[in-house]
Order: sequence, then structure tokens, then C-alpha cells
Amino acid sequence: MTTFDDRKSAFENKFKHDQELQFKVNARRNKLVGLWAAEKLGKTGPDAEAYAKEVVASDFEKAGDDDVIEKLEKDLGAKATRAEIKAQLEHFLPVAKKQIMEQA
Repeated sequence: MTTFDDRKSAFENKFKHDQELQFKVNARRNKLVGLWAAEKLGKTGPDAEAYAKEVVASDFEKAGDDDVIEKLEKDLGAKATRAEIKAQLEHFLPVAKKQIMEQA
């Protein structure tokens, strides 16, 4: 029974690690998208960083990306379409993953 318990524990630990990694990647992606949106809004420096943090925090409202997309649509208005926002989310995902993996 020890071998089975060890395998079960290993799978649980891997799942937990993968979930934490995905959370970090999504948070980094949202920060990068937030910085992109901040630039479109004319924000720089600390204002841009603060706005990016708001975007990251908005992801905790609903499951999935809809909460982030809705915030960006509301804030950007005519400066970006929903399709452009989704494209930026897709664009920054591999960038965020690379940055997180380099930190590990």
C-alpha cells in the first residue's frame, strides 16, 4: 500500500504545483495586458503599475477571463475592441509563461 500512497501523493503534489504555476502565469499575463492597456490610456510609471495591479485584481471576480476582458472594455472604451483585448491576452500568455519559468 505504501507504493500506491506514494504515487497518489506525488500526483497530488504535481497537480498542486501545476495549479500554482498556472495561477502565476495568468497573473503575470494580466499584469502585462494591464500595462498595455495603461499605455493606451496614457498612464506611465507608478500610475501604469497601479492600473496593471487593478487588472490583475479584477481576475478574482469570476472564473475565466471574462472579468478581465469586461474591465478592459469598460476602461478602454473605443481605444480597443473586445477582439483586440482577447488578442493581447493570447499574445502575452506565452510571454508570461516564459518569464515565470525563467524565475523558477
